[in-house]
Amino acid sequence: MRDTEKTYILTVDDRPENLVALEALLESPELNIVKAASGNEALSLVLEHDFAIVLLDVQMPEMDGYETAKLMRGIKKCKSVPIIFLTAISSEREHLFRGYEAGAVDILFKPIEPDILMSKVKIFLELHHQRKLIDEQALELKLKIEELLEVKQKLEKSNGILEGLSTIDGLTGIPNRRCFDGFIDREWGRAVRNGMPLSIIMIDIDYFKAYNDHYGHQAGDECLRQLGKVLKDTVKRSVDIVARYGGEEFVAALVDTDMKAALMVAEKIRLNVEALNMTHASSPIGKRVTISMGVATEVSNQYPSFAALINIADKALYQAKRKGRNKIENCVEIEGYS
Repeated sequence: MRDTEKTYILTVDDRPENLVALEALLESPELNIVKAASGNEALSLVLEHDFAIVLLDVQMPEMDGYETAKLMRGIKKCKSVPIIFLTAISSEREHLFRGYEAGAVDILFKPIEPDILMSKVKIFLELHHQRKLIDEQALELKLKIEELLEVKQKLEKSNGILEGLSTIDGLTGIPNRRCFDGFIDREWGRAVRNGMPLSIIMIDIDYFKAYNDHYGHQAGDECLRQLGKVLKDTVKRSVDIVARYGGEEFVAALVDTDMKAALMVAEKIRLNVEALNMTHASSPIGKRVTISMGVATEVSNQYPSFAALINIADKALYQAKRKGRNKIENCVEIEGYS
């Protein structure tokens, strides 16, 4: 067995013959008996090794066992190391109290009874092994907890990325229908509670099927990306949202925005799309990509639900298409709503 695997015991006595006798008595393949001839040497050794037990003679020149024990207890790594005093001093109460006050866990009187010494050493060695096992298990548990926390952080990061991906349209890079539905659900309740206006703009690319048929799906995808960019660059307030609603249809929700302001935003979007000057040879209304829009505004609990508000914006969009496209219509002009 290597020394590093053995259990260390420190014996301290100014008489060499006593140290030799203790070593012979304690000799075991599992133990490494370290000897010290003075208190100062003992203090130096406890800084070098981790001892399971210290067998300490009381009567020594220069520094007696009481003082040595007190100094040992002042060393952090020695605070819990059991110290057994070996002494020929009288067993009167005052000497016993002084020994325990110095930090001893037990006191044996010379001449030492080998059986008694070995039984006590055996008990403290077993306690040492148990404490060492607990420390190892605690360290293992700590490492496992750290590993689990690291895994948890990675999972949370991955879940955050997945959550972000699940709410972003992969083609245009703007929020998708799922994200929009969650947003409008929250903002609808807030608008109704606070009596604030909430405007919806439904947006559709004019003759997009003809565009796809003429230029191909890759060009169609690029057209959708360009519209997504225009929407993101035009509707800049952090409280608002623009999203791809499905196919070539997009939607914008404008918080605390009345009809007049919403129509101004819609017109700005329309002009910015025109400014792209994307050729649309199959369009019968100008040979470039244009959009049609429908606007609806909730104010003073006018509609029973946000689904009804979106439905009206959608009707306004189709009315814009019927009137020739590249237009903006609003819910005020829809029959049955004023």
